[in-house]
Amino acid sequence: MRAWSRPVVNRRSCLILSRRKAVGKSCTRPAVLLSIALLTLIAPRLARAQSGNASSIRFDKATQVFRIDAADMSYAFGINEKKQVQTLYWGKRLSPDDTFAAPHSDPGISSFDPPINTTRQEFVAWGGGLYIEPDLKITFPDGNRDLVLQYVSHTIEGARLALLLKDISREVYVELQYQVDAATGILRRSAQLQNKTSAALIIEQIASGTWNLPRGTNYRLRYLAGRWAGEWQLHEQMIQPGKTTLESRRGSTAAQNSPWFAVDRNGSEDQDSGDVWFGALGWSGSWQISIEQDQIQQVRLTGGPSNFDFGYRLAAGEHLQTPYFYAGYSHDGIGGASRLLHRFELSSILPHAPSAKLRPVLYNSWEATGFNVHEPGQEELAEKAASIGVERFVVDDGWFGQRADDRAGLGDWYVNPVKFPHGLKPLIDKVHSLGMDFGLWVEPEMVNPNSDLYRKHPDWVLNFPTRPHTEGRNQLVLNLARSDVRDYVFQSLDQLLKENDIAFLKWDYNRNWSEPGWPAVSPEEQKQVYITYVQNLYSILDELRAKHPQVDIESCSGGGSRVDLGIMHYTDEVWPSDNTDAFDRLLIQDGFSYAYTPAVMMSWVTDSLTQLNQRNLSLEYRFLSSMQGALGIGANLNHWKPEDFATAKKMVAQYKQLRETVQRGSLYRLISPQSGSEQSVTETVSEDQRRAVVFAFLHSSRMLYPFPRIYLRGLKPEAMYRIAELHGKLSAVSPAVESGAFWMQQGVDVELRGDFQAAAFTLEMTGN
Repeated sequence: MRAWSRPVVNRRSCLILSRRKAVGKSCTRPAVLLSIALLTLIAPRLARAQSGNASSIRFDKATQVFRIDAADMSYAFGINEKKQVQTLYWGKRLSPDDTFAAPHSDPGISSFDPPINTTRQEFVAWGGGLYIEPDLKITFPDGNRDLVLQYVSHTIEGARLALLLKDISREVYVELQYQVDAATGILRRSAQLQNKTSAALIIEQIASGTWNLPRGTNYRLRYLAGRWAGEWQLHEQMIQPGKTTLESRRGSTAAQNSPWFAVDRNGSEDQDSGDVWFGALGWSGSWQISIEQDQIQQVRLTGGPSNFDFGYRLAAGEHLQTPYFYAGYSHDGIGGASRLLHRFELSSILPHAPSAKLRPVLYNSWEATGFNVHEPGQEELAEKAASIGVERFVVDDGWFGQRADDRAGLGDWYVNPVKFPHGLKPLIDKVHSLGMDFGLWVEPEMVNPNSDLYRKHPDWVLNFPTRPHTEGRNQLVLNLARSDVRDYVFQSLDQLLKENDIAFLKWDYNRNWSEPGWPAVSPEEQKQVYITYVQNLYSILDELRAKHPQVDIESCSGGGSRVDLGIMHYTDEVWPSDNTDAFDRLLIQDGFSYAYTPAVMMSWVTDSLTQLNQRNLSLEYRFLSSMQGALGIGANLNHWKPEDFATAKKMVAQYKQLRETVQRGSLYRLISPQSGSEQSVTETVSEDQRRAVVFAFLHSSRMLYPFPRIYLRGLKPEAMYRIAELHGKLSAVSPAVESGAFWMQQGVDVELRGDFQAAAFTLEMTGN
């Protein structure tokens, strides 16, 4: 292996280039990772989560069948007579005594649809008459584009399985990698392409793998789509013959589509019953997931980096590792699927997993001050925030460089000497004296043309020479794929954290890519920017976390435009939307929760009238909406009255008592806000089932109809629970203590009438 002058080892990167040739001093410095390191990426987390849970990976030599069992899930595939890796089963856990016959490829339909298209394969390359979506497509130096993979060997190590495939004639190998989480049954899949030929090849498409479902015409797809201020909208459609593609071509994940899917059968409307297959990509770059129903009504779901504008030159001796593609199965409906994903994210994905930290109550000064940031004003806000029980004070945009508005300063990460003549230390000391820790907003991947950095290094942005530079929010995107840019960003943030006692970075990213050129490298290598940029982003975050383990990081992208299981390896929380209207947030937060745990969902209490809709909402309503996730406050405290401070102090104290249940418990969507519903009700049950908290919201009363009765879920039927009001009124005839079965079968009535009303109550188990 070629020696690197300053290698970066990215311990958790999801897409790795092991080795590449230098291309001059402005070439990238990709993350370097040996195969053994790859196996240790998330394996320790999964291993910790598996203790005490039954899981197994078995191989039947006689039938050539692999079987993976964990939690309530079984997954089986085998090697057929053509040495293809053929899917056999994925669904509810089977009996240990159940067996599968040796797999045989499908006979096909006609000369138009040969067997390679109708045989359900785990990973298939384009070649040999393939017409369905391939997992891999390559062009070789001689112009050949045919690739046919066959099974060679496999290894099983605990909860990990690796299968080696090889082309029928060329020294091109693919290692399929599987790892199972015993507690949830969620499988993590990836593929490593190895070029052992004597020449470079061009990868035109590469996926992490394909998930196969059996024949059927009654499958329904759910996915998340949206836009700025309207993220996380849940959509559904029946799966029809042909292909549906969910994707982002924007250089990163984006609000327009989230890299998550859920597929159910028979269209059950009960949140907590029915078969659901679900999955999510762990990748923060351009991506795609295709959902394809083939000629005999089988359903395939293939996911990985986007193949749009993609061409990756893989030199002889190099290998490329795909992102992780996670998927699971639930027999307990879409609600059960969400709860499995939430548990997996908490135990295996987040930076401190399996003991991810509870999110502190946060105050952010942006809406109070905008760019008009200065030391006295921030100190005044800090005093007011501390008075209501805030635990973290965050200074947002405007503290650095020559930043007076959004037209200047990005890229110049020094403290503005006019706004903070003595640096940040006096303000940080003040915040600490008030019992809070200190956080700061940054947007390190961007640069304003009006900045010292851009004037010095105009070539550091993504660009096509001689072509116009498209600005978004008056800024350009730095090319993190360049090693010098990567180093500058890391060193700027490292210096900032070394010089100041900072506990939190709000890492923003306020536009998508345009003109994604990389003129410092050869034309045939420029499209690698889609991969190397994300590798270097991950490596910066990883190295910062290693050097500054006390610092929490939030992923923010103009709202929820970069949220995925890749970025969540490195960030403690995410920002779901710039839309903080507490009523709109009910729908946004509901959609978010299908794919991601509320434990990482920052939700701010902001001012009324609301900025986006000019809607008048009570402070209590705004707090209860935000208390369903990680609570933050963004209102202008300078405009609050004494009664507002008293209300906020009470509700912050209540949230701290509920926080562990809300952030660590099991979420049940009792009444959905989808489809224009007048009501929304969520219930979260603690992991030990001793406590539950319920939030209920009413848009408007109609025709004297009462609020619907709330039927709880997830309680122990035989245990006794005491009910208590937090806000709003329970029915006057509601008993104080009854069994879990009573609350789930008889239900609870709350007194909600009027417009934009909210209530909350808790249940506590009595006795042992």
